[in-house]
Amino acid sequence: MERSIGPTLTRDRLQSLDSLRGFSLLGIFIVNMLSFHSPFSYYNPYEWWQYDDLTSYMWVDIFVQASFYPIFAMMFGYGMVLMQDRFRIKDTSFLKVSVRRLLVLLVFGIIHAFLVWHGDILITYALMGLLLLPMLRLSGPLLLSIGASIYILPQLFMSFIFIMVSVIDTSTLGEFTDIMNLELSAEVYAEGTFWEITQRRILDWYMANGPANFVMIIFMILPLMMIGAGAAKLKWLEKANHRKGLWTIVFFVFLLLGLAGKILPLAFGQTISYQYIQDMVGGPLLSVAYIAIIVLLMSNRFIAKIFKPLASAGRMSITIYVSQSIIGTLIFYSYGLGLYGKISVAEGTWLAIGIFVLQVIFAEIWLSKFKQGPIEKLWRIFTYGRDKKT
Repeated sequence: MERSIGPTLTRDRLQSLDSLRGFSLLGIFIVNMLSFHSPFSYYNPYEWWQYDDLTSYMWVDIFVQASFYPIFAMMFGYGMVLMQDRFRIKDTSFLKVSVRRLLVLLVFGIIHAFLVWHGDILITYALMGLLLLPMLRLSGPLLLSIGASIYILPQLFMSFIFIMVSVIDTSTLGEFTDIMNLELSAEVYAEGTFWEITQRRILDWYMANGPANFVMIIFMILPLMMIGAGAAKLKWLEKANHRKGLWTIVFFVFLLLGLAGKILPLAFGQTISYQYIQDMVGGPLLSVAYIAIIVLLMSNRFIAKIFKPLASAGRMSITIYVSQSIIGTLIFYSYGLGLYGKISVAEGTWLAIGIFVLQVIFAEIWLSKFKQGPIEKLWRIFTYGRDKKT
């Protein structure tokens, strides 16, 4: 007979994991803010923006772009293994509940993508989570090695292809600016009705997540989840206090490698090859350095207390993420304040940071009164049922 099981209790949570989730949400919001206030998907910022906007974007590009979603993906895989361990102790069906849980997340993602913002990641994470489930039977070292291989080998191959393309054609990515969709997006989001914006949202989502791109997404996200799952099986975060020296080495090595990859286009030119290496290689390398520094900081009890509000944001990460989209679209879309295309990159970045600070404060207050965030509560109800006890 199966025992009752529900979401993770507060006393069972791993604060470093929640802090990393919260930290990743800040970077994701800063990058997403570019798409909230401009048709960012359809132009090359280095040829579209000038002066102050270009300078501001350079900082975002080096330190934030493509370096925060890998953290969230790895922590997603880490969390799935922690849940698997809990289910094993309770002697309940991890597979059955996890499939239901991920399908609920998929529905949340569809609602978010088509009614709030086209840049949704919940659909992707739900589908990749379903692909990850059967792999969780593998050992930690196998998950790490297979995940790293699945990520690295295709990226090296694609980097080589793009380098060859750059040798033949030295032009930049500027020629890939999609003027038609850029103008349509700018017009619809700035002046369209809710229904017109919804139609545009669906089209923009499909252009980024269609069949051709979905194959690439698999090789981008799934291996990162596998790496996170492998790290969880080896208890990397739980054992961090005993391996500070190793984490310190990881921080400096991956910081140098990551920054080297991220500055390639700035140092040698904005070619398609350097921009690809910057995001697909340099981005994840820098994310490992970020993980390492957060883990090292969390090993200090005083700093861990300071990070508690950040961990609270991580505990209700879906609520924080979705509310960022709601706030962002209400500020910029025509059915809100209508500020689309009317602010600078720097203003958007500081706006994202300010909103996130308020979200962290809100999360700390909310979790002082409730055990879960509001969307997490709905996720629990649809997954476990109302009668399950926490």
